[in-house]
Amino acid sequence: MMHKTLKRRLELEKLMGIDSLLLSPPNEQPKSESGGDKLSLEKKLAEIEQEVRRCNKCELSVTRTQGVFARGCPNSPLMIIGEAPGGDEDKQGKPFVGRAGKLLDKMLLAIGLDESDYYITNIVKSRPPRNRDPLRGEIEACRPYLNSQIELIKPKIIVTLGLPASNTLLENNMSMGDMRGRWFKYNDIPVLPIYHPAYLLRSPGKKSVVWEDLKKLAAAL
Repeated sequence: MMHKTLKRRLELEKLMGIDSLLLSPPNEQPKSESGGDKLSLEKKLAEIEQEVRRCNKCELSVTRTQGVFARGCPNSPLMIIGEAPGGDEDKQGKPFVGRAGKLLDKMLLAIGLDESDYYITNIVKSRPPRNRDPLRGEIEACRPYLNSQIELIKPKIIVTLGLPASNTLLENNMSMGDMRGRWFKYNDIPVLPIYHPAYLLRSPGKKSVVWEDLKKLAAAL
C-alpha cells in the first residue's frame, strides 16, 4: 500500500514538472465544531446557493445555464477562490470540474489534499459568454455572495487562482507575476495567489513555479 501511495505521488509530481518528493502531507487541523454548528453552517450556505441559482442581478443570468456555487468541505481550513465558471461548470453546476479543475485536483492531491480538505468557489457565480473575464459590474453583483461565504466559513487560509480573483479579493492592480508566491491579507486571513490551472494548461512550463507555491501552502497548513 505504501509503495502504491508513493508511486502515485511521484506520478503527480512528474505531472507538475518537479523532481523532488514532498514526503509529508500537511498536518490536518479540523475546525472544532458541534454537530449543530455544522448543520447550521450547511443550512446557511444552502440558502445562499438557492439565492445564487435564482439570481438575476446581472446580464449573465440571461446567458448562463445555471448558477455555480461551490464544492468541497465548508468545515475545512482552506478556501480556494477562482474567477468564474466555464462551460463544463455551467453544465454541471459545480466549480472546477473541467480540464483546469482536474489539474487543480491533482495539484492539491500532490500535497496531500483532497476535496474534504478544501472549499472552492468563484468570485462570479455565472459563466461569462465565451469564457471572457468577468466585468466589474458582474463582479460587484456577485460580491455579496462571496463575502457571505467567507464570513460563514471563516477559512484559516485563502488561495486565489489567477489575476481576476486575486485583484478582486486583494483590491489591487498588481500583476500575477508580482503577486504569486507572496502572502497577503484579507481581513486578517492569509491569502496566497497562485497561477490559475487554466493558465498552466496553456503554459506548462509554469508548473514548477506553482509547485513552489503549493509547498508554501502545505507548510502553512
